[in-house]
Amino acid sequence: MKNLLDYNLNELQQLIISLDEPKYRAGQLYNILLNGKKESDKMNIPNTLVQKLSQEYYFQPLEIEYQYTAKDKTTKYVFKLHDGNMIEGVLMRYKYGNTLCISTQVGCKMNCAFCASGLNGFVRNLTNGEILGQYIAVNTLIGGNIKDRKIDKIVLMGTGEPLDNFDNVTKFLQQITDKNGFNLGVRNISISTCGLPDKIEKLADMGLNITLSLSLHASNDKIRQQIMPIAKRYTIARLFEALDYYEKITSRRIIIEYTLIKDINSSKECAKELAQLLKGKGYHVNLIRLNEVPERGLKATNEKEANEFLSILIHSGISATIRRTTGDDVSGACGQLRNKIAEK
Repeated sequence: MKNLLDYNLNELQQLIISLDEPKYRAGQLYNILLNGKKESDKMNIPNTLVQKLSQEYYFQPLEIEYQYTAKDKTTKYVFKLHDGNMIEGVLMRYKYGNTLCISTQVGCKMNCAFCASGLNGFVRNLTNGEILGQYIAVNTLIGGNIKDRKIDKIVLMGTGEPLDNFDNVTKFLQQITDKNGFNLGVRNISISTCGLPDKIEKLADMGLNITLSLSLHASNDKIRQQIMPIAKRYTIARLFEALDYYEKITSRRIIIEYTLIKDINSSKECAKELAQLLKGKGYHVNLIRLNEVPERGLKATNEKEANEFLSILIHSGISATIRRTTGDDVSGACGQLRNKIAEK
């Protein structure tokens, strides 16, 4: 079976024509898909066409298997794919609107020391339709549709490394920003990457101009190699070369993600070294107190230590903030909830 959400509007038109149906049916079908309709729902296309499509295609690539809402109203979703695999997403509610954190792979190859996503290894890439399906499922659940979105921003920061699934992720980005679909602005989309410099440069050349966040998490290559295996392939200098290129081509400010891990990268010396590393760059640093993953054995800094680290950066002229932690009581860190479900 094939996933209809893997097709953009032009591809759907070709599919509809191949089925000896009028071309305008593709537009109707496109709206049906983006509004989260299933084969069993009432549709404004003939039942004969639905039956034709249902023989080889499914309308929605996933369903929400579990959902948990934290005290701060953050909601964690576990999605079940058609092949039985599980992925997850997080809906964060803010005063300015809703943000959905989306997964791009089942599992992850990167196996960063602080993250739960790689605990069970890498299974496969998600298709562009499976990535889009997460947005549609949650948007529909909370009362949204194609004309009235209930999710204002997207962050590709769930399970998986987005740029390791480059083709499917970029096709998804083209779909979600399509003016005939959800028409989400590029300034409302962020990608978080552990650092694949050639893909960062390739993304810049595509002209999508989305916000790019680098998961740096270290002030030097030695510490980064200790907690992030990908750092053995690419130095910080090479990553910054790619980031500078991205910033130049897209005119978008780069975000540096830095998770504070007690006794590893959170000392005052690390803060000073990070400030020196970023001097003159114009990047913004997003400090994150570690969301502890028991299997990893790493500990978070306390609030006082995090503020001291932040103070050093700010007094050194570096733009920096501490990210508000959300969803701790629903296993909010990437991969945590999916792994718990898998253990049952």
